[in-house]
Amino acid sequence: MPKRKSIYTKDVILVMAASFFFMFSTMFINPLINGYAKSLGANSAFVGIIVGLMSIASLFLRPIAGNLTDRFSKYQLSLLGGLLILIGVTGYVFAPSSNWLLLFRIINGAGFVLCTVCMTTWLAFLVPRAYVGQAMGIYGLMNALAMAAAPALAINLYQKTGYRLAMIASGLASLIMIIMIQFVKNHGEALRQPQRKHKPEHFKIIQKQVLPIAMLTTLFAFPYFATQADLVSYVEERHLSVAVGSYFLIYAVILLLIRMMIKNLFDTVKFGVWFWLCLIATFSYLLVLTLMNNNLLLALGAGLMAVGYGVMYSVLQSTALLLAPINEQGLASSTFYLGLDIGMSFGPIFMGLVTDVLPMKYFYPVQLLLVPFMILIYLPYRQRLNGAIKQH
Repeated sequence: MPKRKSIYTKDVILVMAASFFFMFSTMFINPLINGYAKSLGANSAFVGIIVGLMSIASLFLRPIAGNLTDRFSKYQLSLLGGLLILIGVTGYVFAPSSNWLLLFRIINGAGFVLCTVCMTTWLAFLVPRAYVGQAMGIYGLMNALAMAAAPALAINLYQKTGYRLAMIASGLASLIMIIMIQFVKNHGEALRQPQRKHKPEHFKIIQKQVLPIAMLTTLFAFPYFATQADLVSYVEERHLSVAVGSYFLIYAVILLLIRMMIKNLFDTVKFGVWFWLCLIATFSYLLVLTLMNNNLLLALGAGLMAVGYGVMYSVLQSTALLLAPINEQGLASSTFYLGLDIGMSFGPIFMGLVTDVLPMKYFYPVQLLLVPFMILIYLPYRQRLNGAIKQH
């Protein structure tokens, strides 16, 4: 078997590093925005609107970002996204009242959406199609590291300096991202098919081939984000004596190790193998968290989630890009993220409603009902999904 060549060119490394910093910038703000809005005089209801506005805006902005990415330079749009994030964060720092946070949250959110779609597509553009899975695995790792490190640093820094000074670190991260992409030689210019040169390019909301991926992304993301939002409450209300604060740290460490070990398999192992492995892991972590009563089960649940969600995230993302034609990579990426946004938004909301009606002990058993739906979506599309790695 021929040795696989390295994909890590200077351009790829720069885009991966830049993706870490734009994600770090946004994740740094998330744990602070709630308390900051209250410190500026916002009531609880208005705080909820400010906090949730980015997710709601993402649902509408993803298709726009996808269409733009397929029509314009990835560099230009990533630069615009980075600048919007920087403007949004600067606005937070100097906002005189909580009302201004709404405006800057929308600006920040627009930049974040542009960067997530464009940077993913740009990275896929920079590597051969046969290596997209490996690239998305490392890209996902960069995002996971940012999502683990930024909130912890934000909370520690805020406690020492206060909200406004702490948020400057978020602005610096977005500035570093902007500077980094200036050194990327390949700007990822839009690819156009000659035969369509004289036909109007229609706006599309989704990439149809990627629709089953978006649906599966929603279902796999649902319990992850419900856990992220409510795990502390779950432990408190069930009076469990476990180190709940270490859960996502264990998750991040195990995911880091797994992704480093299997990074070359994303481009060679068929989707179905990953699907059944991650489905079993998802079922298992939901069951383990239902039965959790000690730190060993907490750690086991975190490890199984790293497989069930963390690994599946990279598989879904790379498969989305492989299923779509080369001139609709941006739309494919935005369709994947649309599924993620729905899971991120409605997972915590729906499970919040469930826990208002049912005792907290049913929090994870109810989510086990997602597993049959995952299978029902996979089976009709299994040939298309399993054939994705043959299309490069």
